[in-house]
Amino acid sequence: MAQYLRLRAHIPPMYGLLSINAAVLAFTHRAVAPTGLVYTFPAILITACMIRMLTWMRPVNPAELDPEKARRSMSRTVIVAVLMAPAFVAWALWLDQYGGPYERGHVAVFVSVTLLGCVFCLSFLPLAALAVSVIVLGTFLAYSVWIGTEVLIAIACNIVLVAMVILNILRDSYRAFVELEASQRDLHIERRQAQVLGEENARLAQTDALTGMPNRRFFFATLENLLQRSGEGDTFTVGLIDLDRFKPVNDTHGHAHGDRLLQVLGGRMMGQCPDDTIVARLGGDEFGLIVMGGAQKAEHVANELCKAIREPARIGEALVSVGCSAGLAVYPETASSADLLFDRADFALYHAKNHKRGQCVLFSEKLERLIRTEQAIDAALQGADLEEELSLVFQPIVATEDLELIGVECLARWHSPRLGEIAPEDLIASSERLGRAREVTMTLFDKALTGLARLPAPLRVSFNLSGNDIGNPGTIDAVLARVAESGCDPRRLLIEITESSLIAEMDKASAALERLREIGIRIALDDFGTGYSSLSSLHQLPLDMVKIDRSFSRRLDEAAGRRLITAIRHLARSLSLECVIEGIETENQLVSARLAGFSLAQGFFISRPKAIEDVLRGLSEAKPLQVSTAR
Repeated sequence: MAQYLRLRAHIPPMYGLLSINAAVLAFTHRAVAPTGLVYTFPAILITACMIRMLTWMRPVNPAELDPEKARRSMSRTVIVAVLMAPAFVAWALWLDQYGGPYERGHVAVFVSVTLLGCVFCLSFLPLAALAVSVIVLGTFLAYSVWIGTEVLIAIACNIVLVAMVILNILRDSYRAFVELEASQRDLHIERRQAQVLGEENARLAQTDALTGMPNRRFFFATLENLLQRSGEGDTFTVGLIDLDRFKPVNDTHGHAHGDRLLQVLGGRMMGQCPDDTIVARLGGDEFGLIVMGGAQKAEHVANELCKAIREPARIGEALVSVGCSAGLAVYPETASSADLLFDRADFALYHAKNHKRGQCVLFSEKLERLIRTEQAIDAALQGADLEEELSLVFQPIVATEDLELIGVECLARWHSPRLGEIAPEDLIASSERLGRAREVTMTLFDKALTGLARLPAPLRVSFNLSGNDIGNPGTIDAVLARVAESGCDPRRLLIEITESSLIAEMDKASAALERLREIGIRIALDDFGTGYSSLSSLHQLPLDMVKIDRSFSRRLDEAAGRRLITAIRHLARSLSLECVIEGIETENQLVSARLAGFSLAQGFFISRPKAIEDVLRGLSEAKPLQVSTAR
């Protein structure tokens, strides 16, 4: 590598010398030699020199400093020298055929001066210097003998002798350079080995053997010492960082790759860690953090560490990346003992992994109440009679032109005898945590099919499936079986899916939705435009309808909002997709939606969700759905 780096400094000047000398030689022969020899041929040679010079002048990326790459680069340089040397000397001797004594003398000077300059520039690549000397001097000497001029032969012999002396000196200089580099390398290795041995003996008792980071014992000893020394007004933060998607790395690439990844990430965190912060490996893929400061500083440090962790890492030939989540607890606001601080940081981490994956969460009383609430909901659902406690309400979807009822969307409701009314999103999250997602989905789907049977044709029913449902082939099998058993017309069923739950496995979701479409069930993309890759989803997923998120409805009162909504409607129409705008809450919004070209709408202004009996009662009145003014 030292040879390669020295050579990089000398090669560009050599090509500059070649280019300038060639240009000067061509200039002095412009009046006596043919145009091709004076302009075309030297232009080709100089262009080749410029390309090679720019190649060697390119800044070196430290990642490219590889001995094998350097060796290949120097081998190429030898080959290029062997090719370019005869080209230059042949051109120069060809020019020697034209002009008088001055021009011919210039050719001899060009050959000798240029050769010696190139030999000096190639001193750190002796093979190339020798090859150039043999080719140029051999050709020039043979030419001089062929011409038969005594002066020219004498000049050639003199140049050969000088070149031989210079090559001998350069050989000795190169040998001394190699010996010096080798001795410095050996000395550096010996010093490094002694230093590493001493550091290793000092760190073994408090260092993680795999990553070289402080270990669990060091982490808790430091935490206890901080608590003992902390006085009034002192504050620090305990944090936990846990890797996401680490297990698939072990399963796919093997534990050796997993260990190597932990080493790489540990090195990154140690390099990113401020001086007043301690980061330690607690075990597995969990890391501990002690930041000498409050919540704001701790969140900044944790986010920077997480950012470093998420950067892809090359392990062998594989490029792998993992995510991470973090939880923080501040002393003394959160707790005043090591165990409580650690437990509450762990609570915050648990919340991050389940609800804010990839983010940093600070423990608070609100978070503790939320965790306790989740535990209560899980306990209530675990013993719930789903058939008795779960129900559906139906929100009408109407034509914007005359408010005629087109269909209804099913919305889940859970009334727990123990906890009362539970939000639908809490129901779905709890069912997924407890492994009852399919059971909950199928109970609600049965009720949706019952409602569909009570509604007159051609009214249709929309039913929501979560990402967990779509990704579970067993749930899709059960849906198809229930539809077949019910004897209903599948074309009156519309399955709504939320794009955000499908982003990670779009191909798998698309295959599941195709199975539903094969029997006539229609598919709608709900919450369209909520910040994911919605335009891509329109092409990747088998869709019949898009439902515009309610956040767009709020902008119908603005000119810019109306233009945006109109553009979305045109996009859906160009893809032959039906379009429903959700969240209509005012008469102005309904009018604006109609003017924007939306034929279907739903929202509180049109009707709040209601029981199936109320929907049927409205139909029995044999008039368009009455608009509710309740807010």
